[in-house]
Amino acid sequence: MPQKPNNKDPRKPKIIRINLSWLYIILLLAIGYMLFSQGGPAPQKIEWAQARQMMLDGDVKEIHFVRNDYKGSITVQPDKLGKYAGEFTGGKVPTRSPHFFFLTSTKFDPEHEFAAVNEQLPADAQVKIVMENDARVWANILEWIIPLVLLFVLWGWMFRGMGRQMGGGGAGGAGGMNPFNVGKSTGKLADKDKVNVTFKDVAGLYGAKEEVMEIVDFLKNPRKYTALGGKIPKGALLVGPPGTGKTLLAKAVAGEADVPFFSISGSDFVEMFVGVGASRVRDLFAQAKEKAPCIVFIDEIDAVGRARGKNVGFSSNDERENTLNQLLTEMDGFGSNSGVIVLAATNRADILDKALMRAGRFDRQIHVTLPDLNERKEIFQVHIKNLKLAKDFDVELIAKNTPGFSGADIANVCNEAALTAARKGKNDIDNKDFSDAVDRVVGGIERKKTIMSPQEKRLTAFHEAGHAVAGWLLPGCDPVLKVSIIPRGQALGITWSLPDEKVMMSRSDLMDEMCCLVGGRVAEELVNDGVPCTGALSDFERMTKIAYAMVTYYGMSEKVGNLSFYDPAGAGYELTKPYSEKTAELIDSEAKALIDEVTSRTRKILTEHWDGLTKLAEMLIDKEVIMSDDIEAIFGPKAGKHGEERLRKEEAEPETETEAHENE
Repeated sequence: MPQKPNNKDPRKPKIIRINLSWLYIILLLAIGYMLFSQGGPAPQKIEWAQARQMMLDGDVKEIHFVRNDYKGSITVQPDKLGKYAGEFTGGKVPTRSPHFFFLTSTKFDPEHEFAAVNEQLPADAQVKIVMENDARVWANILEWIIPLVLLFVLWGWMFRGMGRQMGGGGAGGAGGMNPFNVGKSTGKLADKDKVNVTFKDVAGLYGAKEEVMEIVDFLKNPRKYTALGGKIPKGALLVGPPGTGKTLLAKAVAGEADVPFFSISGSDFVEMFVGVGASRVRDLFAQAKEKAPCIVFIDEIDAVGRARGKNVGFSSNDERENTLNQLLTEMDGFGSNSGVIVLAATNRADILDKALMRAGRFDRQIHVTLPDLNERKEIFQVHIKNLKLAKDFDVELIAKNTPGFSGADIANVCNEAALTAARKGKNDIDNKDFSDAVDRVVGGIERKKTIMSPQEKRLTAFHEAGHAVAGWLLPGCDPVLKVSIIPRGQALGITWSLPDEKVMMSRSDLMDEMCCLVGGRVAEELVNDGVPCTGALSDFERMTKIAYAMVTYYGMSEKVGNLSFYDPAGAGYELTKPYSEKTAELIDSEAKALIDEVTSRTRKILTEHWDGLTKLAEMLIDKEVIMSDDIEAIFGPKAGKHGEERLRKEEAEPETETEAHENE
C-alpha cells in the first residue's frame, strides 16, 4: 500500500497544496476591480436621431460602429463633455470613452447614413467613422470551453469530497468515489504500525478469543496443523448481540497476525449501479489472493448476505443477490482460494443465506455472547485503567450491578462515571458516581425540571411500589435492587432488578415476571378507586410479548399444544400466517387468559400485603429513591425457590375452598 509523503521529513518531497478558497478570493477581487475601476458612470444609451444631431452640432469626435452587432459607440469631444453632464446620473461625466451608444436595426445602412451627415459638415469638423465586424473568435471558443471546464471541475470536486467522506481509496489507493474506480474494492489494508489493539486488550470473551487466536495460529504455524492431514478453515463467522466486541476481536487479529489484513463493511459492496457490488467482490479477493496468506474481515455481512428470495424488492435480478452470488463463488467456488481466510461479523445470523453459512465457506461460527460476572469484572478493569478512582472503589460490586451489560455499555458507564464526578467537582471517582452512571445508561438522563402534581407523584410511587412488592414476594422474579420515582428519560419512575444469569426460564418464572409487570397498574387501580392511568404502557408491551411467546413459541398453552410458530429467519414478508384463523383466535384467547390470570393473582397478592405496599409507597414519596434493604425491612428476605411451595399453597387454599363449595 503506497504511503503518503511526510512533509516533516526533510529528505522526503514536499507537497504544495492549492487551497481553492484562495482561487475564489482572487476571482472576487478581479470582478470587483472590473466593476469599480471604471472612470465614472457607464455609457448612456441614446437613439440614432439624437446621435445624428450631436454629429451636426460638431460635438462628436469619433463613432465606432460594429456591423454584426448593429451598435454604435460615440466618443464626445473633450471640450463638449460638460454640455451633456445632465444626461448622466449625478451629473458626473465618464472620463473614458465611449460616452454614449446607440442601437440600430438590420435596415440601417451605416455607410449611407454616416456619409450623409459628414457631407453637411465642414471638412475640418467631420466625424471619424470606424466600421468593422466583430469576429468573436474567443467568445465562441469560451462559450464551449467554459461550460465544459466548469462541469469537469464540479465533477472532480464532488467526487473528491465524497471520496474523502467515504474514507478515500481502498487497498492500494483504489476504490473511493472515483468514477473510474467505481468497480474497485474499497477494502482497506490494515497498517500494523497503526493498529495498537492486541488480544491482551480484549477482556472476557473466553471461548471466542480462543477460537480467533487459533485462526491466527493457523496462519503463523500452518505445518503444525497440516502435518496430520488437516486443512486450515476457510472462514469464521462472529455472531453476537451489538456491543459485545466482535469488531474489537477483528482489530486484535489485525494487530496480532503477521499476515496482511483486509477490512471492509458489507454495505460497501451495495451500490445503485448494476454489477458494481459483484465487481468489488472480485477485486477484493483478487487483491487478497495476491497477498495470500491473508485475512479478509467483512463487518456487518448481513448487509450483503441476506437470504435470497426474502428481500424487500420482488425483482429476481436484485443487485444484492448478484453480489451475494459472487461472494459465494469467491469463498468456495470452482477456482482456488487457498491462503485466504474470511472473517465476518454480524448480529443477525438468523437472516443470512444458508449457502453462505455452510461448511466450506464459514467452517466455524464463533458466538460472542454478553459477558458474565467474571468477564464484566475483567472488562471494567480494562476501562478503569486511566481513571482516577477512590480508594474504597469496589469493582466487583459495580460488576454485580450491571448484569446484561455488553462491553460497549460498560465502556459507556465508565465514561459517564468520570463525567459525573467531574460535574460534581470531585477529585476522584467513587462507587456512587458509577451507580449514577448506571442509572443514566439504563433509565436515561434525570429530568430535574419535570413538574409533577402531588397526585401524580403519589400514583407514581404506588405504581413503582406495586412492581417492587410483586417482584420481591414472587420467587420467579429477579431481585429488586432499587426503586426510584425521579423522572428519567421517558419514564416517571423506574424499578431496577438484578437479573439472575440463567439460561432457561420455566412457565412459573414467566408467570411471575408478568405479575411483576402488571403490579404497577394493579397498585394504581387499588389506590385510585379502580380508575386506570396511562403509566403502564411499556409494562403492557412487555407483558403482551411474553404472553404471546408462551403460547406461540414455547408451547406453554394446553389448548394450543406443543406447537411453535417461531420463524428464526425473521422473513416478515410472507403474506399468509403459518396457522389458520381458528388457531389465531385460540392464540388470542389463550394469551388473554394468561394475562387475566396473572392480573387476578397480582391483585390478590397486593391486596394481602397492602399495608406493607402503602408503607413502601409513602417511603418513596418521602425519599424518592429506596434500596433493597428498605424493602427487606418491610417484607423480610426476598422470596426464593425455598419459599415457592409455601406461596403456591397460600394462593391455592381459597381456590380449594371455592371448589368445595361448588361441589356441595
